[in-house]
Amino acid sequence: MSVKALIFDVDGTLADTEELHRRAFNDAFAKFGLSWNWGRSVYADLLEVAGGRERLAHFIDLIDVSKRERARLRQLVSPIHAYKTLMYSQRLMTGAMTLRPGVERLLIEARAAGIGLAIATTTSRSNVHELLVCTLGEDAQGWFAAIVAGEDVARKKPAPDVYRVALDKLQLPAAYCVAFEDSFIGLQAAKAVGLFTVVTPTCWTQRDNLSAADWLLPNLCDLCRLDELHSRHAKRALKALEAA
Repeated sequence: MSVKALIFDVDGTLADTEELHRRAFNDAFAKFGLSWNWGRSVYADLLEVAGGRERLAHFIDLIDVSKRERARLRQLVSPIHAYKTLMYSQRLMTGAMTLRPGVERLLIEARAAGIGLAIATTTSRSNVHELLVCTLGEDAQGWFAAIVAGEDVARKKPAPDVYRVALDKLQLPAAYCVAFEDSFIGLQAAKAVGLFTVVTPTCWTQRDNLSAADWLLPNLCDLCRLDELHSRHAKRALKALEAA
């Protein structure tokens, strides 16, 4: 059974963007007169919640404030997140962000081999667009047959909704596709629809339980040839048939 499409998560998978997101959140907190400052260890814990708004709301639910103050802060979630997105965009547009090792090569090789590409992410569509433009150029969005972002689904990862929509847009069953993730919640989402999943953790997700991954790699430079991906995918499919 050959691989017909590769489906990529964005933050942490295509690029290690989380430090930019963390700094942008702190920019937003300062803008709104909040004394919060998310350090790296705090932010790593908060990454267990997918989606910026959801992450912020979760944090507000955890802090020790009065019921009235919590209600006030919840009303600020959307404006804080909107400003955070602006700050993230400005930081991204400086050009300092690069794709993770091996990502661009794999995208180019897959396109040359006629393998479809898709994105299934819980980040916003604008964040996806800006990252692709900054790292791959103005036409990069056209490389992907389907781009499914956080605003396209009701539930974010670990719910499998973004993957279900991506598969629908690709018009392919999960058995012919491979998902690329970096975290436990992303892995859960991909496995929930039966996708063969390659996981490349970052410093933010290296503590996650990634044992369910079909292929665990430090980065995509270690995926030397598409032939090996096809082979591993086919072996997993064969085992699944034998177990059925």
